[in-house]
Amino acid sequence: MTTKKPRGVRILMLPLQEDEDSDPVGYSGPATVLSGLPRTIRWHELRLIVPLADSTIYEMEKRGEFPRRFNLTPRCVVWDLEEVEVWLEQRRQASLAGRAKIAPGPYVGQRKTRPVKAQDADI
Repeated sequence: MTTKKPRGVRILMLPLQEDEDSDPVGYSGPATVLSGLPRTIRWHELRLIVPLADSTIYEMEKRGEFPRRFNLTPRCVVWDLEEVEVWLEQRRQASLAGRAKIAPGPYVGQRKTRPVKAQDADI
């Protein structure tokens, strides 16, 4: 199965460094990880990392539940990649510990087509 790279997205890859710990595929990691410089990401990169809708990200930012964007120029907004990665790890840990909020399943007894009776659904 092949995945398509979205149009307009450039992935920065460094040349393979020959040593015993190198990745056999030939990718040695993002350049910023090796250089130690802070890395910012734009919308299209954020969408590849965080599979949420734009409106969901915006609402979570307003509530303080997601890293805040900042403007580089009047028309260019970015996020700090390290903050986004920390947020993802916190969400992962909360989910593994059972502290994550999970939406309840739908009540199938109220469906218009093929409703399930209470004794059949174990509700």
